[in-house]
Amino acid sequence: MATIFTKDDFEFKENSNAVENFRMFTASPRLWEVAKSENLIFDMRKLKPGEFSFPYHFHQFAEELMMIVSGELTVRSPDGFEVLKQGDIVFFEKGENGAHQFFNHTDKPCVYLDIRVLIGFDVCEYPDTGKINVLGYGNFMKDSKVEYFEGEENIVKKWKELKNNRQTK
Repeated sequence: MATIFTKDDFEFKENSNAVENFRMFTASPRLWEVAKSENLIFDMRKLKPGEFSFPYHFHQFAEELMMIVSGELTVRSPDGFEVLKQGDIVFFEKGENGAHQFFNHTDKPCVYLDIRVLIGFDVCEYPDTGKINVLGYGNFMKDSKVEYFEGEENIVKKWKELKNNRQTK
């Protein structure tokens, strides 16, 4: 049976582990949980102006697809920075080449659909900080367990440095 979601079926709530510069909102209730999806993790996300999505990361065992529903944002990837606008779709492959992070560079919220395949488990790596997140088990830095946003305190400075070293597309 099909599960249909309308805009009135959910509201955006700030992620419970949000910290400065990473105040992202996710549709509640979680769409993939309502649909009882087994292999697709999918959510609607809202990124307010001046905020980052997640720390820069890539997945070892999951592909991701994002579609901008409204607004626009800047995506950071191994290729540099690119502006995505309403209707744009971006695919991130498994591994280092699929690394990504979003930043809302505008003065309006950006809403996007976030879809990820999950079969079994996944491992996320965070190149900027050296963290590893074994999804379902926690975040690690070499031999010790750490908080999810540990090491991400200087994200604004990091982006400025990266953008000064690369030309925005």
